[in-house]
Amino acid sequence: MSLIVCAGIGVAGGVLSGLMGVGGGIILIPLMVIFLKMTQHQAQGVSLAVITLSFFSMLVYYKKGYVDIPTAVFIGIGFVIGGFIGAHIASVMPSDILKKCFAVFIIIVGLRMLIFK
Repeated sequence: MSLIVCAGIGVAGGVLSGLMGVGGGIILIPLMVIFLKMTQHQAQGVSLAVITLSFFSMLVYYKKGYVDIPTAVFIGIGFVIGGFIGAHIASVMPSDILKKCFAVFIIIVGLRMLIFK
């Protein structure tokens, strides 16, 4: 594992996450799988560990008045519950199937954003 490659992946994920509000995982996971040769499971685990650090990016938005705390709390509660369930399901899926599911999800989200308002 190259520290320079890891830092580059982190910077790319951080910039795009802060700039566009996309989940860092949409950027981080493919980059870790491609450049760090991680399995889908490993990349998702690292991405989830990194997401806790997005707190600092959120502070910039909060200071500008763009964070609705009650909404964030309720979504956060759902996120914790859903993440727990999703992690258990993903942990028993074969990595190649999980990678394909992830790719299909990204394609669907991308198409939806292009086609619908």
